[in-house]
Amino acid sequence: MGLKDECGVCGIFRPENTDDDSTAASMAYFALFALQHRGQESAGIAVSNGDSINLKKQMGLVGDIFSPEDFSELKGRIAVGHVRYATAGGRTIENAQPLLNTFKLGPLALVHNGQLVNYEPLREMLEDSGSTFNSSSDTEVILKLIARSYKTGLEKALINTMQLIKGSYALCLLTNDSLIGIRDPNGIRPLILGKLPETDGKAGGYILASESCAIDSVNGEVIRDILPGEIIIINNEGIKSLSIPQSIKKQTCVFEYVYFARPDSVIDGIPIQEARYRMGEALAAESPVDADVVVGVPDSGIGAAMGYAKASGIPYVTGIIKNKYVGRTFIAPTQKERENMVFVKLNAISSDLKDKRVVVIDDSIVRGTTSRRLVQILRRAGAKEVHFRVSSPPVKFPCHLGIDTPSKNELISSQHEVNEICSEIGADTLAFISLEGMIKALGSDCFCKGCFCGEYPV
Repeated sequence: MGLKDECGVCGIFRPENTDDDSTAASMAYFALFALQHRGQESAGIAVSNGDSINLKKQMGLVGDIFSPEDFSELKGRIAVGHVRYATAGGRTIENAQPLLNTFKLGPLALVHNGQLVNYEPLREMLEDSGSTFNSSSDTEVILKLIARSYKTGLEKALINTMQLIKGSYALCLLTNDSLIGIRDPNGIRPLILGKLPETDGKAGGYILASESCAIDSVNGEVIRDILPGEIIIINNEGIKSLSIPQSIKKQTCVFEYVYFARPDSVIDGIPIQEARYRMGEALAAESPVDADVVVGVPDSGIGAAMGYAKASGIPYVTGIIKNKYVGRTFIAPTQKERENMVFVKLNAISSDLKDKRVVVIDDSIVRGTTSRRLVQILRRAGAKEVHFRVSSPPVKFPCHLGIDTPSKNELISSQHEVNEICSEIGADTLAFISLEGMIKALGSDCFCKGCFCGEYPV
């Protein structure tokens, strides 16, 4: 799978009766651990103590960045956290999040998952009116726009900003006394509200997160998904919900269900693993094949492989093992290294595959390099036939909304027919799920499918 991941965000609000004022930071830390799959390039946490906001961010993985000593510094009841994989802006510490700015009316920290499509004209407009920038990230544009109309009051500043920015965004903001969550009007990127567990009979507060697995990681309880175009403000007075006037169709990124989200998450009421099972069942109905075993490419191909096995009656076997200590393959800087990383990352269990006709299920084919290496690995383990099945339609168009896909001419499905891709990757047969089959498996049609059909919500 060669798509470059986007980001994960979280926010923690602890009520005033909280005794330990480092729990907001430590809860954000655990939530980021659960979201680490959404970005492994940098991570950070900002905490408000009511008077000021403290921040720690660094390049690297969550577990490598924070030490116990950091939590004695990161004191406060409200926190926001971020894990990043760069989509807009370079891979530098200046672009790591949270971004923090101090204005006349107080400090603001911001974390963002998504990508603005009108980032450049907005940045130019802000620079023309005297704003200076420390990063090349589109997130800083959002922060500066909020600051620009902050004097009209926080709520108005947030609404004004939402009416200017276009693209995908799930935001968590931190002020001295409030935690704010915002989801773009199409709901392209997910954002979920949860309740934190009570301590000593006292209310535990609230959590915002990109995925429900992060809420589970702090023993919280999901309340609901933030609605497209909704602003949630959480402070000592409770929760306030605002929304911008809109008549826009909800279009969540379908790749959340295909690939990004952890199998134990539920987004917009759809359990990820269940959606993947159903995609596998649809694939078996559309593209059956005589075979002895079904294997799934870890991790995101496993649910679909189990669904395929169940629907086809062909036994499911483990077949492929993933080295858990290797990051996602796209982290390797050059194409050659990326291709060779597949051998380090995945290996076959030959006792599962030797002399067998194998159906292998992956979530997508982007450049085709991983798929080609995968077929080599299966044949090396003694597979007699390799039938490649894909639980998403061909990726023919780049994403402009927060996933750093290759350019159109690097996408194998935009340049080649299915039979050509099949011989390119060295499989005996190849089939993708149909767009209709995937949508039916998801149970509704409220998704952005731009990477498959070239039609984007913005």
